[in-house]
Parts: sequence; C-alpha cells; structure tokens
Amino acid sequence: MNWSSTLFAGKRFAVVGLGRNGLPAARALVAMGAGVTVWDDTPAARDAASGLVVAEPVMIGLDALVLSPGIPHYGPDAHPAALAAIAAGVPIWSDAELLFQAVRASSSKARFAGITGTNGKSTTTALLAHILDIAGIPVAAGGNLGTAALALPLLPDTGVYVLEMSSYMLERLATLRFGAAAMLNLSPDHLDRHGDMAGYIAAKRHVFDRQRTGDLAVVGADDAASRAMVESLRGAPAKIVTVSEHAGIAALAGAAALPGAHNAQNAAAATAMALHLGAPRAAVAEGIRSYPGLPHRQELVARRGRIRFVNDSKATNADSTARALICYDRILWIAGGMAKEGGITPLVEFFPRVVETLLIGRDAPVLAATLAAYGQPHRNLGTLEAAVAEAWRLAKRDGGEIVVLLSPACASWDQFSGFDQRGDRFRTLAQACVMEVGE
Repeated sequence: MNWSSTLFAGKRFAVVGLGRNGLPAARALVAMGAGVTVWDDTPAARDAASGLVVAEPVMIGLDALVLSPGIPHYGPDAHPAALAAIAAGVPIWSDAELLFQAVRASSSKARFAGITGTNGKSTTTALLAHILDIAGIPVAAGGNLGTAALALPLLPDTGVYVLEMSSYMLERLATLRFGAAAMLNLSPDHLDRHGDMAGYIAAKRHVFDRQRTGDLAVVGADDAASRAMVESLRGAPAKIVTVSEHAGIAALAGAAALPGAHNAQNAAAATAMALHLGAPRAAVAEGIRSYPGLPHRQELVARRGRIRFVNDSKATNADSTARALICYDRILWIAGGMAKEGGITPLVEFFPRVVETLLIGRDAPVLAATLAAYGQPHRNLGTLEAAVAEAWRLAKRDGGEIVVLLSPACASWDQFSGFDQRGDRFRTLAQACVMEVGE
C-alpha cells in the first residue's frame, strides 16, 4: 500500500534537526503533500537537505513543529525553535505521532505496539517484529530503532507497527495510542535532559497514555521504579501483564541470539504482546528460536580458539553492562567513554569475573578511580584501537577460555558519532586480530 500524495495537503510543518529521524520525516511529509520547511543548526546537515525548503522556521500558520528527538524543547538547553513554538501555541510532535495520524487519515486500522524502557527495548522491538512476521502478520518496525517512524510503509487493517520509543519521543505524542505497550525497566538515564529520575519516569509512562479497554500494558517487575509504575496503572482500562528476568522462558534454551537472564524478560514481553496481537503460540516459539539478534547487543564478532570477541557497544549505562558481565566467567573488559550518573559503581559485584579492565575515552580516570578502590586490575589505554590490541595480547598470553568484551557502560560521543560506529570499529579491529598471519 502506498501513501496518498495528497494526504497532508493544506498542512504546514517545520522540521528542525535533519539527522536519522528528521530528514526522512521531512521527505515523507513532502511526499504526502504537506508544505514543509526544514532547518538544522549544522551547515552540513542543511546542505544534505537537497530539494527541500531550508529556512529558519516561522511559527505563523504552522500545524506543528517536528523536532528531532535529541533536541530539547524545555529546560536551559531548549532550542529557540521549540521556545518559539510554545510561545505561539504550535504543538511539538515526534514523527511517530505523525505516522499515527497518517495511518488513520489513510483509513487503515493497523495497530500500534510501543516498547520503551532503559534497557532491552531494541531487542524486544526487533524480536516482536520477527515473531509477527513468522506469524504472517503484516509488520513494520522502526522509530528509535532502525527506520524513522514516518518512513515506514502504509500497512493494511491487519498490520502492526512495532515502534521502539525513547523517552524523548514519548514526550511529543498527542493522539498516538498503543494497543500493546511495554515499559521494560527503569534505571537512571538521560537525567541531564529530564532533570531527575522522576522526570525520566514520567516521560517513560507516556507509552501507556490513551490506552483503552482491550489494550495491553506490559511492565517489568525487577526494579522498584517499574513496580511503582505497575501500581500507578492499577484501575486503568488496559490489561496489565508483568514480566521479570527471573521467570525464565523455556524456549530460550535454543535461542543463541538471546543470551542472559535479561533476555528472558525481553522474550516474555515480546511473547505477551505477540499473543495479544494475534500470533499463535507456535509462531512465538519459532520466532524466539530463530531470532537472529541485533548488532552491538552481545554480538559475537570474532573467535579464535578459546578467545571470543563480543560487541556490546549498545551498553551505554551500568545497568545494561551488568546484563553482559553476568553472562561470561572470564572477561577482558573494554569500558569507558562519557560516563552516566553513578559510573560503574553498580557493577562491583561483577568485578570477580573480570581479569582486567581496559579503559578508553573521556571519563576513563573516573572509572579508574572506582576500579582502584576495589583493587581491580586496570589500565587506561585511551583509544579503542589500543584497547583491542592490548586485549588480544593478553588473551593470547592467558591461554584459557576468555571473552574480550566491549561493554562500555558509557556513551560514545566523546570519540564516536554513536554506539553503532563504536561497535562497528570494534568488530573491524577484532576480526583483524583473529586473521593475523602467522598466529
């Protein structure tokens, strides 16, 4: 099915932020007949907007400002365009909101499944989409993962949009209703944007807004903040299902791409949502078994004898890294970058699994102080290139079963454009190691 070229005829939008999300959204809106102006504070991004009207946004006559998720619309760092929109009474939306409006304006009754949480949302999103595809249900997945929401195709009435939703995206919804919604877990993240943990939790809770009787709300039960959210949803019209890492999923025994107890929770959430959306149990089991996994999430990228290289670059906070550290008995751990609040102190219980920690990035000294306080062997290598080379040397000298694990527990922006570039570089370096001539 194709979008109508007159779907948004007569509507006017400004799109600010022309990255992975904004530029596809702008082009989709133009293709749907809307009047669109685009802007980015970076000249190179403006240059990439060929064929679009590039101009600083004027709010008069706008139906909405579409603001890239990473650009704040409140607080001390709020973008001037957002402040102007608020002053003019112009709504600020994410492209997921516009996808919902476009689907309904096209008279499609396709359903929406939304998945959020501090960790595990990408895996759960991809797994649910995989299960629905196995079940023969028309599906399109994207949002914060992969394809921008408004770049997804129009689905028929029987279809399902599976959207990974960041806290930033959830704050900018007006009408979107998720017939199946999941909030997996909560740990401190993006507090610089939301102000404090309460603000972050409030943003995540928006995934359940506007749910009705017959809808499904899936909530994690393994942390206090998530359990409190379960209680706050009592009395709401949607059916509530709780999921836990500790429940266990028998089908995971044959699922090589879903290691660790945390994936039991991810699989339980995907299972509950898939069944609610009409997938038969046999398709759920087959989908879990055949799920291929995602890059940068405990991705085995190279192996030589008893040495494995595992790319877990998506682990940008301590809670996510904990889920990797618990999976392996002997680890050469590559960590560092831009540390989150609390650093790696929450990971102390896993230090006995780590043979040595090789630090990289801006906040390596901060992490080193924690490691030193607990007598944990470590050294600051500065760059990923140096850390991988040293890990390879140490692993060969060790001679035993050992995992070289990139699970940084930190954001990547000090040295890379994102966790994906960091993970791609690790993969290239690791594969070069195991292909060394004469080894």
